[in-house]
Amino acid sequence: MPDYPAATQRSRVRVPLRFHDGYSVDTELVTFHGLTDGQEHVAMILGDPAGATPLVRLHSECLTGDAFGSSRCDCGPQLREAVEQIAERGGVLLYLRQEGRGIGLYNKLDAYALQDEGLDTYAANTALGLPEDARDYTAAAQMLTSLGITGLDLLSNNPDKAEQLRALGIDVQHRVPTGVFTTAHNVLYLRAKVLQTQHTLPLAKLTAG
Repeated sequence: MPDYPAATQRSRVRVPLRFHDGYSVDTELVTFHGLTDGQEHVAMILGDPAGATPLVRLHSECLTGDAFGSSRCDCGPQLREAVEQIAERGGVLLYLRQEGRGIGLYNKLDAYALQDEGLDTYAANTALGLPEDARDYTAAAQMLTSLGITGLDLLSNNPDKAEQLRALGIDVQHRVPTGVFTTAHNVLYLRAKVLQTQHTLPLAKLTAG
């Protein structure tokens, strides 16, 4: 068995969602006790995850992309896409409080300034004395196990998420790629994801205009 403590469900509440493009869906938000990192992560139950293999996304918080609509990343469009895909099939979106790949909001904005000087997203983190990616998905595995999900299809372009979940005892059966959401401001960021951390994005399409 995985070597981490069990988390327990703290509360469940129904929340209707409505996105800027008019798409709406009802969800059930679940909070937890006992998460190893002490963060206030939330599980978003969409559709019926008890049917076939549930579709799951681990979505790391991105204030600039998710809330402000920043075009420097693809986080906002990925979140919008994931909610609809998961609702159609049945599954869970874990909204994880891991801003800036785990380095925090202020450090992420400092890294943006270095990217404006020519560094890629990973080199900028390193220049600040920070990890390229500080995220740990133990809390995600705790949340999934508490929800009774031990096997899933993972909606992600990031192979590290699947590898970490498998090491934590979660049966990731398939990795389902997300869409490609390019803007004039994020294409180099997306290229760095492919070249540095083997994200499954079509490199040929990621050319700066």
